[in-house]
Amino acid sequence: MRPGDLPHGGGSLDDALGTGLTDVVRRTGAVIGGLYLIEEPAPMLRLVALCGLPVEFAQTWRRLPLTAPVPVADAIRDDGLVWIGSQGEMSRRYPIAAAVLPYRFALAAAPLTGVRRCWGGIVLMWSGDHPQEPSPRERGHIITSAHRLARLLDDAPGPPGFPEQPRIWPLENVRHPTQTGMAAVDYLERLPEGAVALDLEGRVTFVSGAAARLLGRPAEQLLGARPWQALHWLDDPAYEDQYRTAVVSRTPLSFDALRPPDQWLTFRLHPDSSGISVRITPCTERSADPAAPAAQRPPAAPTGRLYQLVHLAAALTETVTVRDVAALIVNQILPAFGAQGMVLSAADAGRLKITGHHGYPDDIIERLDALPLDTDLTPAGQVLASGVPAFFASPDDLARNHPRAPRISSGKQAWAFLPLVITGRPVGCCILSYDRPHTFTADERAVLTSLAALIAQALDRARLYDSQHRLVHELQQALLPRTLPTLPGLDVAARYLPAGHGLDVSGDFYDLLRLDDTTVAAVIGDVEGHSIAAATLMGQVRTAIHAHARAGAAPDEVLSRTNRLLADLESDLLVACLYAHLDLAHGRLTLASAGHVPPLLLDAQRRARILDIEPGPLLGIGADVHYPVTAAPLLDGAVLALYTDGLVEKPGRDAADTTSDLLEHLAGTDDSDLDHLAGSLVHHAWPTGRFTDDVTVLLLRAVHNHPCGPGN
Repeated sequence: MRPGDLPHGGGSLDDALGTGLTDVVRRTGAVIGGLYLIEEPAPMLRLVALCGLPVEFAQTWRRLPLTAPVPVADAIRDDGLVWIGSQGEMSRRYPIAAAVLPYRFALAAAPLTGVRRCWGGIVLMWSGDHPQEPSPRERGHIITSAHRLARLLDDAPGPPGFPEQPRIWPLENVRHPTQTGMAAVDYLERLPEGAVALDLEGRVTFVSGAAARLLGRPAEQLLGARPWQALHWLDDPAYEDQYRTAVVSRTPLSFDALRPPDQWLTFRLHPDSSGISVRITPCTERSADPAAPAAQRPPAAPTGRLYQLVHLAAALTETVTVRDVAALIVNQILPAFGAQGMVLSAADAGRLKITGHHGYPDDIIERLDALPLDTDLTPAGQVLASGVPAFFASPDDLARNHPRAPRISSGKQAWAFLPLVITGRPVGCCILSYDRPHTFTADERAVLTSLAALIAQALDRARLYDSQHRLVHELQQALLPRTLPTLPGLDVAARYLPAGHGLDVSGDFYDLLRLDDTTVAAVIGDVEGHSIAAATLMGQVRTAIHAHARAGAAPDEVLSRTNRLLADLESDLLVACLYAHLDLAHGRLTLASAGHVPPLLLDAQRRARILDIEPGPLLGIGADVHYPVTAAPLLDGAVLALYTDGLVEKPGRDAADTTSDLLEHLAGTDDSDLDHLAGSLVHHAWPTGRFTDDVTVLLLRAVHNHPCGPGN
């Protein structure tokens, strides 16, 4: 069977996917591989297969939104290979992921793009000594293997499965046939240094006699255990992190540790795809250090939990809206702690108003919504008043402390009530719930308590952002036309896509003015900057153009008079603007430009070109300015495309090249539906939707078969 083919004789799709993943890992020389599939309808990325890494390491990455700032999500969104050649590059491009993976490695992510759809992506990792650039052979293997896995999914008789935990696939190592197990053991027992073998899960699989003596524990008590759990003096996150570093980076490392009372030991770790070989030798160059980590520090949470907290904290800093905060809790915090339900409430006017929920029926949410802050119907009021989280391992546990609460439990069996408080001010409450009884460990309580403070900060910041964004949106909408007027003989469509965030108001504007039954004026422009001042100036420009156009001014006079107004206002901002006068009765088009990008014209013969018009200066540049006028025939069925420079100006590309490319797309696209054509132009120019500037498009077409259209 070729890797990536469906196995015969009862083999499953999951088996074929796992075989394909391990094959690409071996072919490329990678040490770790992961396979993600897109789970609808969210959509979410679900890790379904993993090799070369313990499943515990992947808990943070088990489920990811497609918008997550991680390489595999970018590879899927951009439909291309993403390569990270060093830890420094990882920190620059993906700081949240780098915070959880502070190791040396190289990484590649590739999409699984099939004939019908993109199914997901693969992630591959190499040891820290890998070159910063992939070889052509590696790149070819990655892309070819991704295509093979995508074809397998295309041809599968049914949809792929989505297991709760990713399936682990072993990477077999080839051993020399003459190296028998007993010979290797005899060799190790004759050496004075200690030898220990760990599997990738960190469990001890072999201990030599010398190692047992150096560690001070019989071999039978070490086998099957993790060193930092079996030996109290190694029970420190600093030592566990050495193991994690070896597993992820696959590079040798060493560290010293103090075995009480005064014996220093040197541990040298040598990892490969099956586990870690550890050499232990006495360290004679150091004396007992009373500041040794395990001797002075209180018991700490496992390293995995600490990295988990770092990851979630970093992710919370990137949330913007209240919806983002709720989605992050559902998509990352719930899976991380094995919870199934969530209710997020915000304190507002003395009540707890629900801003997000998951895993609860609507009738329960209605009963919980807008409860008083001092409610005794749930423990939320008590934890907000005290600022101390409450954990209930079972319904009986909850009923003993809050007799009324089980009435709205909705079948849940365990709960964590986390107060969201900032410097004594209640922000809200976050409830995590479980479908089965759940005992909260000490480190779970500690991490959840820390998370509560971070969620409170994120929620408070997000609510402020939402309020400001709502005000800005209302201002923006007030400055733009709510609807475009209809005129017999003219089809119109528009697209307006602001790129700003928060209080960044778009500087683009457009308008369509019906002057009489057969004439219309189309206006498009761009105010310099993204601010409230720019939005205010936009409103003044629109008002001035309206007034002068309706007073019967010619296109050049409309711009000249508007320019004088801006000069009188002494604004520091400049405005690009294009004014087009369309005479539908006589088929004439008259244009005047104030430094604006020229429009495009698609004629009835499907030929697209740039209208050659002479531009004048930007509005606001001086008091007495002349604006040239360009006249052109308004042909039957021709489409006039007005747009702002955000459509064609891209970082690193010449605007002339992008405009030429847009002309080709315009000529080859169906223009029967102008609204669809406007969307197609924007998508072609910015396929990922990540605009670097505001984008506005206004399309106009004279309808030749109407009595008022040109030529009639």
